[in-house]
Amino acid sequence: MSGLVASGEKRLVLVSGRAHVDLANQVGEHLGCGVSATTAYDFANGEIYVRFNESVRGADVFVLQSHTTPINKWLMEQLIMIDAAKRASAKRITAVSPFYPYARQDKKHQGREPISARLVADLYKTAGADRVMSVDLHASQEQGFFDGPVDHLWAMPVLVDYVRGRVNLSHATVVSPDAGRIRVAEKWAAKMGNCPLAFIHKTRDTTRPNVAVANRVVGEVDGRDCVLVDDLIDTGGTIAEAVKVLYKAGAKSVLVAATHGVLSHPATQRLSECGATEVVVTDTLPITGEKRFDKLTILSIAPLLARAIKEVFEDGSVTSLFDGVA
Repeated sequence: MSGLVASGEKRLVLVSGRAHVDLANQVGEHLGCGVSATTAYDFANGEIYVRFNESVRGADVFVLQSHTTPINKWLMEQLIMIDAAKRASAKRITAVSPFYPYARQDKKHQGREPISARLVADLYKTAGADRVMSVDLHASQEQGFFDGPVDHLWAMPVLVDYVRGRVNLSHATVVSPDAGRIRVAEKWAAKMGNCPLAFIHKTRDTTRPNVAVANRVVGEVDGRDCVLVDDLIDTGGTIAEAVKVLYKAGAKSVLVAATHGVLSHPATQRLSECGATEVVVTDTLPITGEKRFDKLTILSIAPLLARAIKEVFEDGSVTSLFDGVA
């Protein structure tokens, strides 16, 4: 039966929303089970219908959805699928959200604002999810928003393994795009052979979305091969400006590495024209043809997701996948 792996009395069922079917199929291949068949469509008024075509009674169900544009539609579809699994008597339900929806709204910057990332966690719980799995949350404290186990996966091993072969490690500097990401950059630097660390001092207007100004580099980058690391790239403004500032400071080259390639317009143009030697992301989100450009490299996150799902299913240790990283 597709989408199902049996282990003694336990059964694993992988189901997927419609946002990123290719990723789900890759995860299913690595698990050796494929993706369980579902029927899903939109009604004329925009309501979503979902039905599992196979029984999930007593199964360990993993509901995978990538929260790309239109994010609200795909979040609602995942919630409906979780509800369907609960009502179909699934034994345990895991919401697999490689890119956690509303992750950047993790705190109040001003009065009368929502904390939308917490709201999403509450929605998962209300729908019937027993645990949540995600990759590189925007803020670590979001693990505490969900009332249950949260498997916070790191894409760093996937990215570092690739990047190490693309730069001269003896002349490399890891760069954080702002002071808030220094902790992640420190872990990158350690994995890159304890190379030097730098960061971009920038200012951000919290009343205007996707607006930040890169001011200056703190740290030595003159003549260095810089690896600029971040958790996501949305419109590309912050990264493109950071690349330019690094070159002004004397950087020899700048390679950009990020987990989530949101790549909202006009990211493709900004990244292709900013001077970066290469932009490396994973496929936690679908990157369609119009978002791709010559210097873009996309790495598969499917093996990591499959290994984590297998550990959860077998009641193993997800942390063991990241010893020395997290």
